[in-house]
Amino acid sequence: MDKLSWIGLIAGIGAILAGQALEGGHVASLLQPTALLIVFGGTLGAVMLQSPFATFLRGLKMGLWVFFPPVINHEQLIGNITQWSHMARREGLLALENFANQARDDFANKGLQLLVDGVDAAHIREIMEVRLAAFEDEMRLAARVWEAAGGYSPTIGILGAVLGLIHVMENLSDPSKLGAGIAVAFVATIYGVGLANLVYLPIANKLKAHIARQVAAREMLIDGLLGIAAGDNPRIIEGRLQGYVYKETRYKDTRGASRRR
Repeated sequence: MDKLSWIGLIAGIGAILAGQALEGGHVASLLQPTALLIVFGGTLGAVMLQSPFATFLRGLKMGLWVFFPPVINHEQLIGNITQWSHMARREGLLALENFANQARDDFANKGLQLLVDGVDAAHIREIMEVRLAAFEDEMRLAARVWEAAGGYSPTIGILGAVLGLIHVMENLSDPSKLGAGIAVAFVATIYGVGLANLVYLPIANKLKAHIARQVAAREMLIDGLLGIAAGDNPRIIEGRLQGYVYKETRYKDTRGASRRR
């Protein structure tokens, strides 16, 4: 679990509520269901309109990565590649077939299968890089669901403000209804800007960071596979792969998995 994301979200919202209280305002005045419905519902509709169904669902699921990021253990990956290299050096590339069948990751499975099939290094690079590019494009499109929400939300907030002002203008003769309309107008703007800058855009940027980590891990895998195909010494392969890991910036999550920032 990523505790920093929880702390950041609570700190951001808490600072706004605390500022409202320090200014003498009532926190309850920020609770306007009508404004929330306009901003959240309008933003959701706009994002759904621009996104294919599969991309939209993938983006929503990826939102959980902000608090429960995918585990990428670079040391384990380097250990696996080194093990494959030793096996291929001792018993030949066909000995990697068992590892290919046991691989849970489709990307690793495909790379190992290419080695077993005797595909040369140049074609392995070409095939794996095409698959990597497709994976990255797919993931980034899903992350843009949140980025798009961050772009639409402030505008929908302004739309909610205009609707609130229209309601005010329609009831100028009835002062008892003016307060509610004005509240919706201003709070809708707060919701639009607040959700964009405290929730949607930070989530999009964090997802991009996690995608970059996954891409780097796959680049490491490709590098290792090419080394095995070229018959490089396992120690040379291991040393080269260590360059992908920035030890001074790695940290461990609560599950004890090493991750690259």
